[in-house]
Amino acid sequence: MSDVQADKIENAIRGLLGAEHVREPRGRETLAARIIAEPRDSDEVAALVHQCEAGRITLAPLGAARTLSEIRRAPAMLGVSLARMDRIVAYEPEDMTVIAEAGMTLGALNQRLAEHGQRLALDPCNPGATTLGALIGASHAGPLRLSEGTPRDLLIGVRFVGHEGRAVHGGGRVVKNVAGYDLMKVMTGSFGTLGIITEAAFKLLPIPKGYTMGIAPFARAADAFGAALKLHDVLPLVHVEVLSPALAARFRYSGAFLLMAAVAGSASELEYQRGHFGGLDGAVFSDGARAIETYERLRDLEFAPAAVAAQLATAPAELARCVEGLGAEFRAHAACGVAQVFVGGELEPIKTRETLARWRSAAHAAHGHLRVLAAAPALRSDLDFFDAPPAGALKLMRRLKAAFDPTGVFNPGCFVGGL
Repeated sequence: MSDVQADKIENAIRGLLGAEHVREPRGRETLAARIIAEPRDSDEVAALVHQCEAGRITLAPLGAARTLSEIRRAPAMLGVSLARMDRIVAYEPEDMTVIAEAGMTLGALNQRLAEHGQRLALDPCNPGATTLGALIGASHAGPLRLSEGTPRDLLIGVRFVGHEGRAVHGGGRVVKNVAGYDLMKVMTGSFGTLGIITEAAFKLLPIPKGYTMGIAPFARAADAFGAALKLHDVLPLVHVEVLSPALAARFRYSGAFLLMAAVAGSASELEYQRGHFGGLDGAVFSDGARAIETYERLRDLEFAPAAVAAQLATAPAELARCVEGLGAEFRAHAACGVAQVFVGGELEPIKTRETLARWRSAAHAAHGHLRVLAAAPALRSDLDFFDAPPAGALKLMRRLKAAFDPTGVFNPGCFVGGL
């Protein structure tokens, strides 16, 4: 698209929102979109969708642009930031449910919920920069996935703007299906390819009274994974991770595979559970604020700068064998069968493709799958970010995309099969 055409589009968007709410992209946004629009409500989002469908203008919903800046092969024409749509719409502490706009960050939401001793128990990297729309769209989840689940487990309602600018609502404070689709599950992990999420309803949980973390180093990855699964068998762990040596070094453990496991509850529960951490030679324990600080560092681990990063999922019993053969650094959610893996530094394009092919082969051999999380912009055009699904599944996905986005403007190319 020429600069003249881009200017024409930008002027049209300014006419819809006002000049002060249309701007150039900043920082990570430059890799995700060429123009940034900041609507104030669902009506303005709908007007943007109308404009984009009429002009076949690609658009992508943005939070902090951390996900799309790592996976888009080329910037979308328009990035829709919901930064101005950041209100709590309804909160019922007695019902332990909340409805909030999609531009609100998880960190800001949990700060408000903490006043009532509650939280939305999801923990993506840097929740203060993770909007609720991005949380759902990219299905972000951290260490707490073991005990609290992922966004689809806590999401009970969703509103989004779809084809022709129509507002679509699924669920609410009680889960229900709409028009044959379970919209909460459809929109979770859709990467903005089906519509722009504007509002979401979640079920909440109490904030635990106490938290204890145990950390133990191991010379061999297999031993660390074995200890993690044994702990999971005997304790109601909040989370349990195994870190490769490069990440363990960030916690001041040199040349070791690091087991990090935690329990939560009352003082008496923690005392009992801590007594069952036996068999971990060299384990160090922490409680309270110190344990929370360590957990937050674990949650917020960044894998950049990395030549390529990916997430794989297998059966928990297969995870150790799978990641050990990758020749990569990793953070493994040991009892969930999920790991983020990466290679630091720089790789030549052919080496990147070979590395991903090897990782995929290992994941598939363990009856799992792999998704690329990040790659250098120059390499992305030659990479498959998602595994190829069976032909029948891909056919269904294409039908779903065609039903929700017949004009093909919603974040194209950022889903399975290039959808």
